[in-house]
Amino acid sequence: MTDHLRVTRDGHVAVLTIDRPEKRNAMTVGMWAALPAVLAPLAADPGVRVLLVTGAGPSFCAGADISDLLGGADPVDPMADVRRHNLAAQAALRGFPKPTVAVVRGHCIGGGVELATCCDLRFADPTAVFGVTPAKVGIVYTPSSTKALVDLIGPATTKYLLYSGELIDAGTALRTGLVDRLVDAEDLDAEAHRFAGVLASRSALTQRATKEVVAALADGGDGESLAAARYRETIAAGELAEGVAAFAGRRAPRFPWSG
Repeated sequence: MTDHLRVTRDGHVAVLTIDRPEKRNAMTVGMWAALPAVLAPLAADPGVRVLLVTGAGPSFCAGADISDLLGGADPVDPMADVRRHNLAAQAALRGFPKPTVAVVRGHCIGGGVELATCCDLRFADPTAVFGVTPAKVGIVYTPSSTKALVDLIGPATTKYLLYSGELIDAGTALRTGLVDRLVDAEDLDAEAHRFAGVLASRSALTQRATKEVVAALADGGDGESLAAARYRETIAAGELAEGVAAFAGRRAPRFPWSG
């Protein structure tokens, strides 16, 4: 089901839009199931350097479609199917090998927060509201989703959100680290695309190495051997030589490696 997951391209920047505005872009089980296959060709395309993730209309994503939560075939675990597809979708977005930025306005609730925290960075406007609501419906939040929150906002704020299910505004999200940039509503899309253009102009090898090393450190590794291997790769690919030559020549670099 890809009718509600729309991909557009602007040069080296791909935009994934969750397109179900009549339901505040709530994710059905079919949409969760389709997301890995939507992301795969973008991940493999060397012409795609950055991915923006956003929602159609006034909301980012209001979470999982509540009508799917009890619709599974297993009466003992009716959420088994939606949980399986949700986790696979999160893994595909979290593992996307290029920089990802969530562009958030309006409701970002439950599964919407999961999608946003799977991205590398989060830009929001003042209309954004965030909430993690499993306590309202008796769901146990998955460990991977909980870890993503803890890594961003710490254990105390994670508990605050998960215990209460209350919504926080964009300013609070910025202060706690759930949001990286707060941008005026009329400027959000333009600023996200401007920043994506900046990312697309930088060394893709450096960005890939950064993404991999940060993930290794977050999982308790030291990242040393990985960083050393990627460093040697930048030299072999000519990235380092081009970067130094561009700096010395006071020109924009033309990095040879595109992924």
